[in-house]
Amino acid sequence: MQGIKQIILIRRDLRMRRGKEIAQGAHAAMAFLREKIHCPSLQNECQIVLSTLEQTWIFQGMAKICLQVHSEVELKKRHQQAIDAGLQSHLIIDSGRTEFAGNATVTACAIGPDLADKIDIICGDLKLY
Repeated sequence: MQGIKQIILIRRDLRMRRGKEIAQGAHAAMAFLREKIHCPSLQNECQIVLSTLEQTWIFQGMAKICLQVHSEVELKKRHQQAIDAGLQSHLIIDSGRTEFAGNATVTACAIGPDLADKIDIICGDLKLY
């Protein structure tokens, strides 16, 4: 099987503190799991339903690549391109409690995990963070 990866896009134009950038990237990286966790109630055990591709990714190293974008428009464009291509993509919107003067702000996006070739069509031209 070809390589599987997840891409994390971080907005550079916001000039977030390094810790904030890391937290937003971590939120993005984990966002795909929210859709996969099924809990009938808080009292019961939860189940995580993963595709074979997602299982392979998790158990073979969880490759993540962090790339930079330079505006909200660019981030949302890549997010929509990924969705249009049939990829999982999750935007992260920060609540603004610690930065951004209390304004909710789109900060990051994670695309995948999926086959590297499919993701590279969307993000292959972006620079490493």
